[in-house]
Amino acid sequence: MKYNRSLSRELSLISLGLIKDKGEFKYNKFQIEEVVESALDSLINHCRDELDICESDLENASQKILDSELQDGVDSSLADVREQLKKSLNKIETVMNTLSVSLDFPKLIVSSGQFDIREDVNQRISHVVNNLAIVDSDIDQVMDGWRLKRLPRIDRDILRLAYVDINFLSTPMAVACDEAVNLANKYSDIQGRKFINGVLRRLQTVKLQ
Repeated sequence: MKYNRSLSRELSLISLGLIKDKGEFKYNKFQIEEVVESALDSLINHCRDELDICESDLENASQKILDSELQDGVDSSLADVREQLKKSLNKIETVMNTLSVSLDFPKLIVSSGQFDIREDVNQRISHVVNNLAIVDSDIDQVMDGWRLKRLPRIDRDILRLAYVDINFLSTPMAVACDEAVNLANKYSDIQGRKFINGVLRRLQTVKLQ
C-alpha cells in the first residue's frame, strides 16, 4: 500500500508538470487520464536518456582503465578511474531501479490488487487542478514573505500535492511531509529542498475552508 501510494505521488507530480497552473480551468477524468499517460511516457523516456548517459560514462571509465593498464609501472590515476567507475555503477543501479518501477507502472495502474493507482493519481491531480486557487492561496499564507508563484514549478507542485494529502485525503501530517521530502530529494535542488521543508512545517496550520 505505502509503495503504491509513493508511486502514485510521483506520477502525479510528473503529470502536474504537463498542466498549466495559471487561470481558471477544470479537468474532467478523461482529460486527466490523457495527462497521466503522457507523464508515464515522459518518465520512461527520461530513464532511457539516463541509461544512455550511464553507458557513455562506463565506456569512458573502461577506456581509461585499459589505457592505464597498457602503461608501464603503477598508474596513479587508477584510483580516480576506479572512483569514476564506482559512481557510474551506482548511477546505473539507481536508473535501473527507476526504469524497473516505470515499466511496472502500466501493470500496477491497471491491475494492482491492493490499491488502484490510476484512481489515486486521478484523484490527486483533480484535487489540485480543480481547486488550484484555494490550494495556492492557503499555501501562500504560510510562505513567510514569499509567494508560491516565485518558486520553481516542480517545488510548487510538490507543495500542492502535500496540501492535497493533508487537507483533501486526510493523510497523517508526518506521512504527507515525508512523502513530499522524498519527492523534493529526487526532483528539486538543495535550495528547493530546504525551502519546501520550511513551508511544510508551517503548512500544519493550514486548514481547508
